[in-house]
Amino acid sequence: MYGINEIDSAGLAAELASNPDGVRLIDVRSPAEMAQGMIPGAEPMPLHLLPLRMQEIAGDPRRVVLYCRSGARSAQACMYLANQGLGGNVWNLRGGIIDWVRQGHPVERPAEAHLAG
Repeated sequence: MYGINEIDSAGLAAELASNPDGVRLIDVRSPAEMAQGMIPGAEPMPLHLLPLRMQEIAGDPRRVVLYCRSGARSAQACMYLANQGLGGNVWNLRGGIIDWVRQGHPVERPAEAHLAG
């Protein structure tokens, strides 16, 4: 979809289980959305901060998986990063956290300090 790399919930769960250090999981939702629950191990990077923080992603050897509520905003984020030359190891979670929860995968409520991004 959208000409970007995508991974589904089952694929991400399997990769996190087999190689947790090989995946960097980034939540691009708003802090208010994140407060409702995040995928364990995800780091907050609200979409509006992505242009300011994209150098944190550049050169990261891990698979970088971005997610949002439904997968649309994170797909936009992946397209933006691809246009900046960072698309090779950047992946979108197809269906976002909605699909993640529907598939029975865990979420956790983050500490407020964690949401500062």
